[in-house]
Amino acid sequence: MSKKGWGVSFLGVGLWLLSGATALAADAAHGSGAPHLEGADLGLIWIVPFVGMLLSIAIFPLVAPTFWHRHFGKISAFWGLLFFVPFTLVQGWELALFELLTVTLTEYLPFIILLFSLFTVAGGVRLKGHLQGSPIVNTGILLIGTVLASWMGTTGAAMLLIRPLLRANEWRRYKVHTVVFFIFLVANIGGSLTPLGDPPLFLGFLNGVSFFWTTTAMFLPMVLVSVVLLLVFFVLDTILFRREQATPPQPESDEALGLEGTVNFLLLAGVIGAVLLSGFWRPGISFEVFFVEVQLQNLARDVLLLGIAGLSWRLTNIDSRKRNGFSWFPIVEVAKLFAGIFITIVPAIAILRAGLDGALEPVISSVTDSNGQPINAMYFWATGVLSSFLDNAPTYLVFFNTAGGDAEVLMGELGPTLLAISAGAVFMGANTYIGNAPNFMVRSIAEEGGVPMPSFFGFMAWSTVFLLPLFAVVTFVFFL
Repeated sequence: MSKKGWGVSFLGVGLWLLSGATALAADAAHGSGAPHLEGADLGLIWIVPFVGMLLSIAIFPLVAPTFWHRHFGKISAFWGLLFFVPFTLVQGWELALFELLTVTLTEYLPFIILLFSLFTVAGGVRLKGHLQGSPIVNTGILLIGTVLASWMGTTGAAMLLIRPLLRANEWRRYKVHTVVFFIFLVANIGGSLTPLGDPPLFLGFLNGVSFFWTTTAMFLPMVLVSVVLLLVFFVLDTILFRREQATPPQPESDEALGLEGTVNFLLLAGVIGAVLLSGFWRPGISFEVFFVEVQLQNLARDVLLLGIAGLSWRLTNIDSRKRNGFSWFPIVEVAKLFAGIFITIVPAIAILRAGLDGALEPVISSVTDSNGQPINAMYFWATGVLSSFLDNAPTYLVFFNTAGGDAEVLMGELGPTLLAISAGAVFMGANTYIGNAPNFMVRSIAEEGGVPMPSFFGFMAWSTVFLLPLFAVVTFVFFL
């Protein structure tokens, strides 16, 4: 493995050791109870760094692409420090350290380790032979990815299929729309049917929602949205295909269609098994790092995922990865940018969790009528809009708890409410590049492959035209 590859491989381990050592030292000097961040005490001024982070992602690639490409990590660090330093001075180092460790050990590291593992494993599978990027072929790839996403995760399905899709269409002038619809379907909506598909649904599973409740409840909304988008894509791609001036190139070789690196499918099953392990295995053992509880099953999952990624790298032919267009840049970009997002998002999530006592009280109160009954349409849109810009996993939890937090009740008499929360979190992650981590990774891989992807606001224009009207239909059919 290259030095860069090993660096990425052991990023998670290094951060675990560094943060753990720092926290244990602090813990030894601190004997009182765990610090607590009271979201009701925070004003909206605290979310300025988060807004700045989002605007940087939106504007810099558009107005200063070279500068952004070279310095996006520094910009992410700047916004993170702009929040963390004042927060430490105002709230005290104990609370600041506790919040930093909480978001790092329980959210960011598990998040990036899972993405890294899926990225490495899926990147080791290469489709041999030649596919022509015709409307039928492209729609078929999107359909296969949409089906796979619920069972191997949106990240796994996206990383498995984005490179074959790009190679099939590299000769075409009109191909941006193909990647955009790939993000809509494979990186988001396809992950609707199981807790394996998308992180919010997995959090629901961990909080008592049965595994197959999601499959049955989300089936009809997911089919409706997916079928409409696939039909729209096929029509659009057919129109643009007929406008192509170039002709499909002849294959450079007579290599038959097939797969290389099939051992990675076994490793992918290992990734799924490791994730399920953390949901089903509850040994009741945990480690406390400066009041932050790290459960053994989660630690075991992360170590297994890093081990699986290492096995994938060792067992996959390096030449096959090169011919697959594999590079570490997309996962490095996601790791650096989402580090800033996860840090600066802390006050926004705390304010939301404060509910009616927080500065975002109008958002929380909008989902309940004067009789205290849930307004399912508002749950769908409130969860969805916030999931478009915040991490959709904690946003799901906020509204899950707003609706009572009792999984049995939410799967029963409040089933439509839980459906609204679930659909909003998963579907509307497709509205922006930051709505779901695979969105960013797909965009990065596509740009590396020479596809001029839309800007942050440009992508939102696509989602506004093609997704929001469809979500209005979903609202009318299922939530009114």
